[in-house]
Amino acid sequence: MNAAARTGLRGAAWVLPAAIVLIALNFRGPIVATAPVIGDIRLDLGLTATIAGLLTTIPVLCFALATPFASWVIAKADPERAVSLSLVIVLAGTVVRSMPSAAALLVGTAIIGIGITIGNVVIPVVIRRDTSPERVGLVTGVYTSALNVGSMITSLGTAPLAAAWGWPLAIAVWAVLAVIAGFAWTYAVGARAAWLRPSTANTEPLPVTGPIDQVLDTGAIRTVRAAQAAAEPVRPARRLITWGLTLAFGGQAFSYYALTAWIPTLLHDEIGFSKASSGASSSVFQILAVVGALGVPVLASKWRPRAIISLVAFLWLAMPLGLLFAPQLWLLWSVLGGAAQGGGITVIFIVIVRIVSSDADARRMSAFVQGGGYLIGSAGPIVAGSLHGATGNWTAPLLVVLVAVLTLGVVGTFAARRVS
Repeated sequence: MNAAARTGLRGAAWVLPAAIVLIALNFRGPIVATAPVIGDIRLDLGLTATIAGLLTTIPVLCFALATPFASWVIAKADPERAVSLSLVIVLAGTVVRSMPSAAALLVGTAIIGIGITIGNVVIPVVIRRDTSPERVGLVTGVYTSALNVGSMITSLGTAPLAAAWGWPLAIAVWAVLAVIAGFAWTYAVGARAAWLRPSTANTEPLPVTGPIDQVLDTGAIRTVRAAQAAAEPVRPARRLITWGLTLAFGGQAFSYYALTAWIPTLLHDEIGFSKASSGASSSVFQILAVVGALGVPVLASKWRPRAIISLVAFLWLAMPLGLLFAPQLWLLWSVLGGAAQGGGITVIFIVIVRIVSSDADARRMSAFVQGGGYLIGSAGPIVAGSLHGATGNWTAPLLVVLVAVLTLGVVGTFAARRVS
């Protein structure tokens, strides 16, 4: 392989992760965009607290129910087309949701959920395929960090935009992120194809499969191809670790989406923050996830996953317990809980990547764990909202979140006990 090809491939190794970061901004931000202005939406459209909770529940429920469809789409199309399709669907759903009617709000939210579901399943497959083993943890951490950066951006920006232009335009404007990500992904895919295209100056054609990092090593190429050829189809439901990871992911998702949906309201009720201040304050919980998402890959190079899961759960517990007994210290609890929730999803993705044997295995395992986990997580916002509506306080909702966090810690640690 000539020097120009090697230089191009090294560039491709970073272009794809950069595009993945822009894509990830669209996979959580649209879900939380309504939380800072939920009061305005309820007032304008006459929604109950339970129906308002559906604005966060519906996308997460789609993550569960639409996962088999997403897996089928990815199997029939290549991952590149699947990512593009997910962005187009998110864009369409964002536009529909901005129409000022209850029906459009719910339908658009469901469309967004379906688009994100496809992206949720395919991105781990792309990371595994195009990233060398030693960089999988880092790229996964960057991806999950970007998920929370997207949430932070919409949490910070939606309320001020709504104050200036109204909530419909405030939640519609985030469609621009999908457009930017679409252009970036198109460029990255084209660059990858160009860099992997056989060179006329090189008699040995470059492979079109396997991590780009490993394309630089022809010995590694043969290893990757042999491993993929020898991999047997895996039925995730027959593996005990799959069920453990699913329950752990469910505990993580339940806690995250319950708090994401209701932290602005909780801070308004308990501390007296304004709507704009509550949205800005809740963004701390989102942005601190970057610390956990990037910190976990560093720990993963030295610690076993079960130890990381135990640490994550310990930090996670500070959030519900702290808000129960000392809500005035919300900033401290948001810092600890935010870092923990970013680390939680990252370590589970790292475990999945480490235990799979092929791209097909990665797709099936990712779909199973995320489908079941998000099914559990979808109950978070509506359960928390219903308990708050029934009791008039935040004690019962926070206790339920506490149980979910304990599930992540106990079941996740047990499931990952043999993963190195």
